[in-house]
Amino acid sequence: MSLTDVTSHHPYSPAVTTAGLVFVSGALSIDREGAAVPGRTEALDAAIDRMCDRLAVAGGELRDVVKLTYYVTDLSLREEANRQFERLFAQPRPARTFVEVSALPYGATVEIDAVATARA
Repeated sequence: MSLTDVTSHHPYSPAVTTAGLVFVSGALSIDREGAAVPGRTEALDAAIDRMCDRLAVAGGELRDVVKLTYYVTDLSLREEANRQFERLFAQPRPARTFVEVSALPYGATVEIDAVATARA
């Protein structure tokens, strides 16, 4: 299964632009082949990479993000997520919500959705 298979056959859009904002659907910690990425930091980075792929569909970039929501299957990922956030975003950093869930599709351990400003 490829990333195209995983992301293109959904009843929703990867990203939607309205009212000057881009709303990015949840992006899983999967590789470009659709397999769950093992490892803690690696899974967080994979979810960010997939989120950036979806954001790019609407012409956006990581620097446009104003809000992220992390869904994780292990709440102890919070410290790694904090370090990732500090590494990826300059001050002032985007708003963030961090939520533990019981499971995610495709065996993923992280899912991230985002709100970003739309580029003119």
